Amino acid sequence: MNKRILLVDDEPAILDVCRRYLEREGYLVVTAVNGEEALQLWRENEFHVIILDLMMPYVDGWKVCEEIRQSDDIPVVILTAKGEEYDRLVGLTIGANDYITKPFNPRELVLRINAICRLLDYSKRSIHEKDEEHILKADSLTIHTANREVFLLGKKIELTMKEFDLLNLLASHPKQVFSRSQLLYKVWQTEFDDDTTTVTVHVRRLREKIEENPSKPKYIQTVWGIGYKFSPGEIE
Repeated sequence: MNKRILLVDDEPAILDVCRRYLEREGYLVVTAVNGEEALQLWRENEFHVIILDLMMPYVDGWKVCEEIRQSDDIPVVILTAKGEEYDRLVGLTIGANDYITKPFNPRELVLRINAICRLLDYSKRSIHEKDEEHILKADSLTIHTANREVFLLGKKIELTMKEFDLLNLLASHPKQVFSRSQLLYKVWQTEFDDDTTTVTVHVRRLREKIEENPSKPKYIQTVWGIGYKFSPGEIE
């Protein structure tokens, strides 16, 4: 199935050029000219990747990305003005997967999207290849790795895709300490070592969902000056 791309930018020239390059590569492209329209299309359709300009009328790209990240882990590539380092860092912090600075070569955008889609296909294959009976248990926490479900005291906990990937990685290596940079690379497939805020944010959100007392976590523990480890007591 051809991947569906939502391309969002308020500059018609950029929309037209990027759409043509992506369609030549075989992608199905839907365009939006502002954040409000983008959110409506996202709610009503299924996409594989979103390409999102930050500076737009009505609803800007930051707000669009923040709303999407509340319930969806779809890959988001942000477009920023050249030299706007702050925009890049904020975009990655609120959950963007990658960024491209304007002006850019449309071919570079296509290559970035190709790389993201290869990761999506690989992740999908990996999920199907997992042993259906593979279950991790740690005290009152149960992780079904095949169907990507998590239960706490028998009650299902709703996690985003990245929250599950992060928990599964840590729980699969009990007591092993991972640096934030290692987690960023293994879960997000990126190496922006200077910005690991997204790891910290996801750990905080994960703790709020699985820890009885998030301020004194039992499962995901901080190793000061390094990163995090999963401390299960006993894990099967």
